[in-house]
Amino acid sequence: MQKAKQQINEILSSSKNKSIVFFTGAGMSAESGVPVYRGEGGVWHEYDWEAFACQKAFDDNPQQVLDFHELRRESVLACQPHIGHNIISNIENNIKNVTIITQNIDGMHQRVGSENVIELHGSLWRMRCNQEGKVFEDISGKYKTRKCKCGAILRPDITWFEDMLNQQVLINAIKIIGNCDLFISIGTSAVVYPASELPIIAKNNGAYTIEINPELTMLSQMYDENLRVNASDALVGLFDEYRNK
Repeated sequence: MQKAKQQINEILSSSKNKSIVFFTGAGMSAESGVPVYRGEGGVWHEYDWEAFACQKAFDDNPQQVLDFHELRRESVLACQPHIGHNIISNIENNIKNVTIITQNIDGMHQRVGSENVIELHGSLWRMRCNQEGKVFEDISGKYKTRKCKCGAILRPDITWFEDMLNQQVLINAIKIIGNCDLFISIGTSAVVYPASELPIIAKNNGAYTIEINPELTMLSQMYDENLRVNASDALVGLFDEYRNK
């Protein structure tokens, strides 16, 4: 960890842009108690995604799908951001070019004040009208409404199985990653495409890359540094000076 911290300090002292990307996955939120979707004990081991997390399921039984996601919202609201979320937010407040690119849909980064967040897979806290293409913010456990004014049933504005990522969101993420000096991946398994390609883009464009994950991933060998610890311990070790800023 000392080597990684030294490299970070050198980048922040010598780089003109001081551009940092924090790329966060399920492991970042798991420390807060947010249920993971894949892996051991994941949601998709208990529930069939074909019944709860795809457009066809929504078309066939929208109320069942909305009930399921309403439970997810309530479980997330019962969890709290951890010190790692706070440290990243403090770094964002003190360094100009900091971007959080997250695969998570739980909004944990925003709950501690982070603003420059790109949500690759959407958000539990937005609803979308497929008929009109409108998106509505809805930050509560129970949905404020399940219907658009046009009469269509609203669906969660998240990327379900078989959905395409929002292409403009992906393009923005790739552009930022292609110009960053420091790319820190936290708690992502590197198996979900196209998000799994993003660390490679950072590496190929000259960024110093760090992987924070207790477990080996498919991309571990690509990174300049691997930290086999959880998110909060790693962030405290790398950025302790930002803990209380």
